[in-house]
Amino acid sequence: MIKIEMPKPDLTIVQRVQDRSNDEPEIPSVFGFIDFHQIARDKGGIIMFFNKKEELLFVGKARKVRQRVKKHFEDNVSPLKEHRDEVTKIKIFYVDDAMEREIYETYAINKLAALYNVDKKFSPSKKADES
Repeated sequence: MIKIEMPKPDLTIVQRVQDRSNDEPEIPSVFGFIDFHQIARDKGGIIMFFNKKEELLFVGKARKVRQRVKKHFEDNVSPLKEHRDEVTKIKIFYVDDAMEREIYETYAINKLAALYNVDKKFSPSKKADES
């Protein structure tokens, strides 16, 4: 049996309001998030989107994580397009290797029961349950 453990997230961003007490320039909010700039520009990894109840909504992977996170909030084909307003927290896991990203994504979708991932959900077979 193969044992897989999710690494600890490298970055967690949450919805928040900018504190402009130091006369800082305003950061535009995207669905309540203002910290996309903290996500590494050219790193690959895994993205997990959560709601306020800490339920895992969606898991994705990308060669360039920052661009993919932004796309989930902007484009019309994202599986999250109908659920963007539910997202209150995003966890980022930097993973350079494409095969490792694929494994972690599939594992997280199934083991952590992501609500809106439908493509990579596997239901356990009866034989697996009987062993």
